[in-house]
Amino acid sequence: MKIAMLGQKGIPATYGGIERHVEELATRLVDRGHEVTVYCRPYYTKVTGDYRGVKLQSIPSIRTKHLDTASHCALAMPHIMSQGFDIVHFHALGPSLFSKLPRYRSMKTLVTVHGLDWQREKWGAFATWVLKRGEYTSVYYPDRTVVVSKALREYFWSRYDYSASYIPNGTVLPNVREADKIKELGLDPGNYVLFVGRLVPEKGCHYLLDAYRKLNTDMPLVVVGGTSFSSEYVDQLHELGGDRARFLGYVYGDVLDELYSNARIFVLPSDLEGLPIALLEAMSFGNCCLTSDIAENLEVIGDCGVTFKQSNVEDLASHLQELIDDPDRCTSLGERARRHVLQTYDWDGVTLHTEALYYSLMRGF
Repeated sequence: MKIAMLGQKGIPATYGGIERHVEELATRLVDRGHEVTVYCRPYYTKVTGDYRGVKLQSIPSIRTKHLDTASHCALAMPHIMSQGFDIVHFHALGPSLFSKLPRYRSMKTLVTVHGLDWQREKWGAFATWVLKRGEYTSVYYPDRTVVVSKALREYFWSRYDYSASYIPNGTVLPNVREADKIKELGLDPGNYVLFVGRLVPEKGCHYLLDAYRKLNTDMPLVVVGGTSFSSEYVDQLHELGGDRARFLGYVYGDVLDELYSNARIFVLPSDLEGLPIALLEAMSFGNCCLTSDIAENLEVIGDCGVTFKQSNVEDLASHLQELIDDPDRCTSLGERARRHVLQTYDWDGVTLHTEALYYSLMRGF
């Protein structure tokens, strides 16, 4: 099949869960003999031509909070309409606004919903309204709608009486690394707490920083991630962190693998998720994981980690102190998490399910 993917910033993924999802899926589809084109934004994707067999099509965008994705998708549509794709796969609510157009050229379309983007705090009233329209169009414009979590599937069933296809995110057998480069950052293996994610309010890093001020520990908190049109919020985080937190910005590749490999505890204090890839990755590395008790996090972590009451700083601080004081429990939970996630969430399985869905659309089912 000839497949296009639109909505992501691009690949190879340096930051962003959707970008990781698209990279893992697109490269595996190429390995299975399909022709895949991923639409990329020039500021994100510096590679030109092909990447691991995937065709990269660079389309510009107006790089502002409100216009980045919309302008990129709008400018990409004329190219998409001229290419004769079999499948056009849109990612996220906003891009679904365009998902009916390729159908007029006999292309099949589907939308993967990675989360309810309109709930994010960074959006104003108008942007929230547009994204809510994207939720509606994600159901009624494409040939099929996919969700990455069971919680999202239940949401679409209860709100729209629509049975979305459930295909989760995945993870891979990790490349566990001994501490090397992180020692240059002053970090000792097994002696730091790790947060990985975009520094936006819904990821809840402010809860973690606030809780950390209450702890009795010399263990540093390592914050990996950067701004996503949220510079004022990031400034607030730096003020909260003081000298207890190490802000590393966006980190990927070998250094990120080292950080996951040698963390004592991974914390995801989010208020909003789709199916968190950072949590899947942390579990695959055998990290002891502490998360907020939102449905999407509970779906992943099960009984293989510890949860605290969403947005409750006191509860977060209490559980985190207990884990810091009990390294044996951290090790046990980490081993259980690793076994669970590698058995349950697998990118090869995700690819096979997605490919089967493509074929069913081509057959008219």
